[in-house]
Amino acid sequence: MKKTIVVILLSISQATLAQHQHHEVTKPSDRSMPGTSIPRKTTPAKAQPTNKSKADTTRPMDHSTMDHSMPGMNMDHSSHDGRMTTDVSMGAMTTLNDGMTMDTSMGMTHSLSRNLSMNRNGSGTSWHPDNTPMYAYMRHPSRPNGWSTMLHYAVYLRYTAQNINNTGGRGRSSQLGAPNWVMGMAQRRVGQHGLFQARAMLSLDPLTVTNGGYPLLFQTGETYKGQPLIDRQHPHDLVSELSVSYAHALSRDIDLYGYVGYPGEPAMGPPAFMHRISSFNNPDAPLSHHWQDATHILFGVTTVGFRYKWIKLEGSAFTGHEPDENRYNFDKPQFNSYSYRVSVNPSPSLALQFSQGFLKSPEEAHPGEDVVRTTASVLHSKGLGREGRYVTSALVWGQNTHDGVNERAYLAESSLQLDRTAFYGRYENVTKSAEELALTDPIDPGFGHSELNSAQLLTINNLTLGLNYRIAQHRNTDLVLGVQLTGALLDKTLERIYGRYPISGQIYLRLSPSLMTMSSMMKRMNGQVNRTGAPAGQVHAGHH
Repeated sequence: MKKTIVVILLSISQATLAQHQHHEVTKPSDRSMPGTSIPRKTTPAKAQPTNKSKADTTRPMDHSTMDHSMPGMNMDHSSHDGRMTTDVSMGAMTTLNDGMTMDTSMGMTHSLSRNLSMNRNGSGTSWHPDNTPMYAYMRHPSRPNGWSTMLHYAVYLRYTAQNINNTGGRGRSSQLGAPNWVMGMAQRRVGQHGLFQARAMLSLDPLTVTNGGYPLLFQTGETYKGQPLIDRQHPHDLVSELSVSYAHALSRDIDLYGYVGYPGEPAMGPPAFMHRISSFNNPDAPLSHHWQDATHILFGVTTVGFRYKWIKLEGSAFTGHEPDENRYNFDKPQFNSYSYRVSVNPSPSLALQFSQGFLKSPEEAHPGEDVVRTTASVLHSKGLGREGRYVTSALVWGQNTHDGVNERAYLAESSLQLDRTAFYGRYENVTKSAEELALTDPIDPGFGHSELNSAQLLTINNLTLGLNYRIAQHRNTDLVLGVQLTGALLDKTLERIYGRYPISGQIYLRLSPSLMTMSSMMKRMNGQVNRTGAPAGQVHAGHH
């Protein structure tokens, strides 16, 4: 009899425990908003691990972006079979069935959608993968429909030396300078479906690397004092972007939006190199810049777009001419060029795009030459299981077509971040004409070769390898020490001019915001709550 009673009691306790575990799993679904009907699953719950610290919380959604997601962000991956949206600043975690999510966040979202993660933001209206880490300061509003703000920047104090192993070779030069940029964003919700954002980007390049730009072997594009810039990267304008945008959510899966920039970036190419996280550690612009993403600063841009779930279609009208030599003025808008772009994010780790633009006289050195620019890219970002550890990569192709000539550029870059240490690399294969490199009409005495045909195409293979280490961190700001080397493999024609296997190198200090992680922001918010007694949703996350 005693044994029978014991067996009955054990059975009741196990049933109670199983029911309790089932309620623990489904509890978030009970936290529905008023007026929201959420169907509950009736399938039996699977046995749960007894050790909660080892529970698998990563399925079906890819949570590698959790390392980089911030309070107030709507982490919506339902289009990729996810079911969770998180708003730490509001203290809400809501799990919904059938791909539905609740918009409970008062914080910053994607700049062109209330239903996408802000991690997807690229330059202009471009997309990153949702898993993309962010280096920024952020401030959340203290009330619904208030302003959310964010600040990004990077300053590279560096010494660079080009073609150091070929005495007398073309492009041999050095500079102590500081390439830099800073971008601020402000966003607020409009009514039940609207989203407004204003953005500004500035650069002091004209002062810190001079109006003639910084030394960069084989780089071409734009002019200085009426002459093409060869083996130098042009400085960016003081005002590199002033833009506003408005997005309207027709539903959770559908957005319509408009973007106006003066200056701004049209719907063409991948995110610009300084905003592409795979390029973040490299202070140099890509040699393929004017084949892939040079349109990120144009004086006069309008874009309209449409998103359905994980695909986006957009078109732009803009001024095709690149900025003039005066880096402090505003060029006249002309809207004589146009482009289109198709973007697809098939998973939280991937962002793909194809775009084509028809540019009216983009280069100052070739005023009568129109260009058809075609680009395609694949971006990848993935967390490596711990905060501060991730890998990001990019494959980019670009082609400029003019006067029946196709000039192509390929880029592959990747960055591996392991807490305080980063390893990164960039490979480029670029085809430039003899005229593009000013080899038929010498600018530098002794380097012209009149026997070259101006349309002759010359191939450059460039490989950069670098590493850096965070030497200090204070108030969510990083000071990073880095070094990198670049080597080039050239065809015989260019070897006669530049020398064999030209090598360039640099050492730099980078000042930038720290990586935004969940734990660092929670620690910061908890500290502010302890000091002020304010609710978590009302504290300021980050400094400006």
